[in-house]
Amino acid sequence: MEKEKMIAFCGIVCTDCPAYIATLNNDDELREETAKKWSSEEYPIKKEDINCDGCPVVGKRVMDFILSCKVRKCGLEKGVENCAYCDEYHCEKLEKQWEHLNLPEAKKLLDEIRSTLKS
Repeated sequence: MEKEKMIAFCGIVCTDCPAYIATLNNDDELREETAKKWSSEEYPIKKEDINCDGCPVVGKRVMDFILSCKVRKCGLEKGVENCAYCDEYHCEKLEKQWEHLNLPEAKKLLDEIRSTLKS
């Protein structure tokens, strides 16, 4: 049986994210690898920082940068499942997020979801 995908507001598949997987499996080795991969001089990340139950969840563990994500905040305020369900899809905030994180696959996924919503 295939696991159900959890899709973040911006189109990232949370259930495929190494932070989510490391949290789900309590995998310190994957936490360490992910911290090294995602760290920079400007934004150092320790393995202890890699704990996330998924962007769409509220009241559970999420990465620090997710708490300040404008796209997530907007999606939560509007009560949409993800941005594909928003009347303003796709907006400037979302476009900036895709560009900043270099996420063409996230845009493609949300475009596919959006196309199924139109009659």
